[in-house]
Amino acid sequence: MSVKPWPVVLRERPGPGAVVLRPLHRRDRSAWLSLRTANHDWLSPWEATTPHPQGAVSSFDDYVRQLARAGKAGTCAPFAVTVDEQLVGQLTVSGIARGSLQSGTIGYWLARHSAGRGVMPTAVAMATDHCLGPLGLHRVEINICPENAKSLRVVEKLGFRDEGVRQRYLHIGGQWRDHRTFALTEEELPAGGLLARWQQLRSS
Repeated sequence: MSVKPWPVVLRERPGPGAVVLRPLHRRDRSAWLSLRTANHDWLSPWEATTPHPQGAVSSFDDYVRQLARAGKAGTCAPFAVTVDEQLVGQLTVSGIARGSLQSGTIGYWLARHSAGRGVMPTAVAMATDHCLGPLGLHRVEINICPENAKSLRVVEKLGFRDEGVRQRYLHIGGQWRDHRTFALTEEELPAGGLLARWQQLRSS
């Protein structure tokens, strides 16, 4: 299957209130910084850190350029998450591997005021359909701290398969934290796609 070129925009549906995944732009700087500042306490317990920080922190413009380069190189698929054209979070498919693996890892964050509204399950469903469809991957995974109940609800709602605990998997807040791994393969994708099944569940 041919790989859809970057950049790409994914839309839940036409009309107001729809979730849209699109590239992050330099013009998002003010909204992105405001969201990150306002949601620091909400997000920091789950965000990856580095045990040996080195060098200067990149500017937002550099960050956007790095994401765009990685997207064009096919090593990741980075998205801004928006609702009604307002930035509410991010979703990135990172660590995209080709060859005999054909896999990627989904990570995300969402502003607190948008939590509990089905935004992130919708975004993850769209990204999964894109990965296991146009991107031609065979498997996607999501790694979540066992204490992160809200993220666990996302994969539960979407029917990701629990593959168990990876001990001391990721560095967060000064320590190596265990994570549970959840995955879906192309063979497990519902007929019509994950987004269609999620939308049906929401409306039932």
